[in-house]
Amino acid sequence: MTLPDRPDVSVVVMSRDRREELLASLPRHEAPVILVDNASTDGSVAAVRAARPEVTVLPLPENVGSYARTIGVEHAGTPFVAFADDDSWWAPGDLARAAAVMRAHPRLAVLNARILVGPEERLDGVCEEMAASPLGTPADLPGPALLGFVACGAMVRREPFLQVGGFDRVVRFPGEEERLSLDLAAAGWGMAYVDEVTVHHHPSPRRSAPDQRRAAIWRSRVLTAVMRQPAPEVGRVVLRALSTGTAERRGLLRALPDVPAALRSRRPVPERVLADLRILAGDTA
Repeated sequence: MTLPDRPDVSVVVMSRDRREELLASLPRHEAPVILVDNASTDGSVAAVRAARPEVTVLPLPENVGSYARTIGVEHAGTPFVAFADDDSWWAPGDLARAAAVMRAHPRLAVLNARILVGPEERLDGVCEEMAASPLGTPADLPGPALLGFVACGAMVRREPFLQVGGFDRVVRFPGEEERLSLDLAAAGWGMAYVDEVTVHHHPSPRRSAPDQRRAAIWRSRVLTAVMRQPAPEVGRVVLRALSTGTAERRGLLRALPDVPAALRSRRPVPERVLADLRILAGDTA
């Protein structure tokens, strides 16, 4: 399956200091690419401009985390935008296939593809959880309903993505998907797992250590709770961070400087979204 002459999907790639990965992955994208570079210092911007002149490169003066993707979506002129990291790409034909699914399901704001990890093409464990989502499959969605997604394996509908603010400057990265998912659900949009389309992810060796990544995820979790959860749940998230482990406590400490900004953006989600969160957490009381 190929995209039409005037494609309705773009690919937004966010990257920082992964020149070699970019040069290997960019040729694999079957749609116009917007690379948003988070202030790389390894020559990524110059290398991509020299090797891939067809790629639109947006170099940023500072690292803004996942907000870089929002900048890319704002720049895109297509109704659908697929995300990829510098170490991931959509399988041949599947950008067009995913766009067709989006067109056929007008309430669908986020499509999460099947993600195959590494040369061995191991199914990402998160995808196994998505396929078994306890939220079921609504009649107007193409797969199990979600209240979260994996950005490097997702296609979004540009208009609602921007209407709810996209990825923000407070949460940044990683764990940036949760706040956006809550806002899309609050606005009545749907998210679904669709395993008929595939994303390949070959994780870069230049990745944070597991403890560092877990701390960063907990930072995002705390800030998202402050922004969108009722006060009792914020307290529970803080207590879990304090009681779980060193990385979680470090994440809580890293969140504290950004709590004032999170409070300025505080808008608790409606009860129907909280009810789905409780179902996902296994709390049916």
